[in-house]
Amino acid sequence: MQRRHFSTLAAASLGLGLTRLANAQGAITPQDYKPVATPVVMSAPAGQVDVVEFFSYACPHCNDFEPVLEAWLRKKPAGIHFHRYPVRFLQNAANFQPMYFALEAMDQVDAMQQKIFDAVHKEGQRLDKPDAIAAFMTKNGVDAKRFMSLFTSFSVRTKVQQANQMMETFGVDSVPTIVVAGQNMTSPALAKGEERTTQVVEFLAAKARGGH
Repeated sequence: MQRRHFSTLAAASLGLGLTRLANAQGAITPQDYKPVATPVVMSAPAGQVDVVEFFSYACPHCNDFEPVLEAWLRKKPAGIHFHRYPVRFLQNAANFQPMYFALEAMDQVDAMQQKIFDAVHKEGQRLDKPDAIAAFMTKNGVDAKRFMSLFTSFSVRTKVQQANQMMETFGVDSVPTIVVAGQNMTSPALAKGEERTTQVVEFLAAKARGGH
């Protein structure tokens, strides 16, 4: 598909999203989001708006938000480039951060994200030792040898450093937080609800494209 045609379709899709939001109960207001500490021009693919969730596997609020987020990802408007950054605060961050990026490198995030949340918050697993992490990956069909190689790799350490830097730049101090287009952030706390958070994200994405 040609870039111009894709961009037109993406803009139309986000425009429809705005119409849906305008008709939803409770219009989006500036109280539902706030500017990041330092705006950044993000490197999303051409014609797309960057949307990044800052999260922690240890966070109970992230655990509550995950099913809503996953449902939204299956139906999100075209033109949204979504990814995640694990944060360095909360317990076991030294393992949870590289765990996420190792899974990302293996294209296993979609398969494992909810399973890790369930292991931590429903089964009480700490996943704080290499042997426990490797056993968990094997149990869930992930190549543990390759995973552990990535888990301790330079490329994953670099990703962790980049995530920490973006967290500091944006001024993220709680999770879950979603940053849209490197300009504004929202969260279930700001948006007053988990479902409403995804509506605010769509609103901000359309705003970033000049749709509002």
